[in-house]
Amino acid sequence: MSLPPSEIPSGAMRFNSDSQKLEYWNGSAWFQVHTFSPNLDGGARGLFGGGIDGPGTRIDVIEYINTNSTGNSIDFGNLTVARSDLAACASSTRGVFSGGFPGRSDVIDYVTIASTGNAQDFGDLTVAKSNLDSCSNSTRGLVAAGYVTPTGGTNVIEYFTISSTGNSVSFGNLSGNRYNVGSFASATRGIFGGGYTGVAPTSTIGNVIDFVTISTLGNAQDFGDLSQSRTNHTGCSNPTRGIFIAGATPTLVSTIDYVTISTLGNAIKFGDASVAHYGSDACANSTRGLFGGGYDTPTRVNNIEYVNILTQGNSVDFGDLTATRSALSACSNAHGGL
Repeated sequence: MSLPPSEIPSGAMRFNSDSQKLEYWNGSAWFQVHTFSPNLDGGARGLFGGGIDGPGTRIDVIEYINTNSTGNSIDFGNLTVARSDLAACASSTRGVFSGGFPGRSDVIDYVTIASTGNAQDFGDLTVAKSNLDSCSNSTRGLVAAGYVTPTGGTNVIEYFTISSTGNSVSFGNLSGNRYNVGSFASATRGIFGGGYTGVAPTSTIGNVIDFVTISTLGNAQDFGDLSQSRTNHTGCSNPTRGIFIAGATPTLVSTIDYVTISTLGNAIKFGDASVAHYGSDACANSTRGLFGGGYDTPTRVNNIEYVNILTQGNSVDFGDLTATRSALSACSNAHGGL
């Protein structure tokens, strides 16, 4: 027997046996889940770039996976500058890497995802920063939060047009100064959750989720809260759902949360990563969320795992990165913002 509409939780999913389509409840009606399958030269690829390797050295390595299969990553090329704690986003053609450490970087570089090769210069951020995060739709890339010298966390959101080159420009502000947040996007909304809040060294770990409308300019608005306050986590999405993965409370956790991007509300438990960790990064296609690397005390890891974003459950093994590393960045040419 079906639940009355007043008892259906927002974001609930169902399979409509009449239409043979997956649907979600937006709080007042059932809507069909639309997935996007672009014609991608080279296939649906996920890229992992930069980070800190096993010996503790910052690296410039970029590698890639086919998100629709399973297996180990393959060498793609190199960033223009070796760095960790950077951010990445993508259109269906370009992957863009921003900021990083050491020295708080303002570097933006890019690659053509369907090919392989080294990154090229794109432009510069408005302010040099590390521990930032990024998301995008098919046109704009947003870069938000981050650690800036000497004041610590920042609330700045900036953007660039992915198909061009040039420096980023101001978009607006998050609800507070933050760094080490998690992020993802649909075609219309950019979502930023958790992270250290305030200004170091008195920063605390928060649970706030903010959102912006990517096609406009302006300050972020409140979306809801994570299931637990955490930092150094990661996020990815398909067109409907976004997930936040692992992190530190400061105790390492394996928690995976999800939200329905078109609504507002608190995150709901999705499942768990195979190991509690922080410092991984994630990418997605229209059905899968994939994350790789990270720091599982006392070692860095090279494993890549994935979940089916449309359902709920624990992650399963996908393959391995070419080496152990943490504080890396990831993007794909088939994520939920496209």
